[in-house]
Amino acid sequence: MPVLPGAEPFRHEGGEVGVLLCHGFTGSPQSLRPWAEYLADQGLTVSLPLLPGHGTRWQDMQLTGWQDWYAEVDRALRELLDRCSRVFVFGLSMGGALTLRLAAKHGDAISGIVLVNPANKVHDPLAFALPVAKHFVRSTPGIASDIAKPGAVEVGYDRVPTRAAHSLREFLRLVDGELPQVTQPVLLLHSPQDHVVPPVDSARILSRISSTDVTETILEQSYHVATLDHDAERIFEDSYAFVGRLAQGVVGREGAASGG
Repeated sequence: MPVLPGAEPFRHEGGEVGVLLCHGFTGSPQSLRPWAEYLADQGLTVSLPLLPGHGTRWQDMQLTGWQDWYAEVDRALRELLDRCSRVFVFGLSMGGALTLRLAAKHGDAISGIVLVNPANKVHDPLAFALPVAKHFVRSTPGIASDIAKPGAVEVGYDRVPTRAAHSLREFLRLVDGELPQVTQPVLLLHSPQDHVVPPVDSARILSRISSTDVTETILEQSYHVATLDHDAERIFEDSYAFVGRLAQGVVGREGAASGG
């Protein structure tokens, strides 16, 4: 199947500091593309993969599960680790959960993580029925484009495949159990008005990780897809400053080399 316009993966070869960006459930790289391009413009090496089953049509996602999505970001991370001296991982929504698992599994190889409205649990009251319902109901209404900014649109599916939703539920429960293994510096930005992932998810993540260098930022002007919303520039600038603080000297050299 052809990839939806704008949903293509993004890669930029920059300096020795790398950033992996992980998009969300039923979304695509389009939701993080402006963030990725901002970081690339600062001279960083950037990888923004397209998760399996995403960016085409929702029916394709029925054939994938969390193991496929995680394997893709793990592969992309290993490429960056081979290429760069410092690597950071950023994620939105389910991409935040993928980021947390990478952090738990790869330890000190990851220099820091940035989470935007990270998902910790499927809150739909009918989620408990997914193990059975997935055999009878193929999809439910979509969750894309929860954005406050007029005219901003997320390239994502208008339906949620129930098999994939069940896999997501299992994945989030797995990651929740691994949160104490997360020790890296963390920048967590979340929206109080989020119609997809409630703020309680961010609170639980912050209460369970073992990181001591933690910054929490409230995105007052944005909904769930904050990377395309009113607070996008703040996310971009704060995340780059976070990288700069933790990779002092290296980032400065790259910015000068790239003319930024």
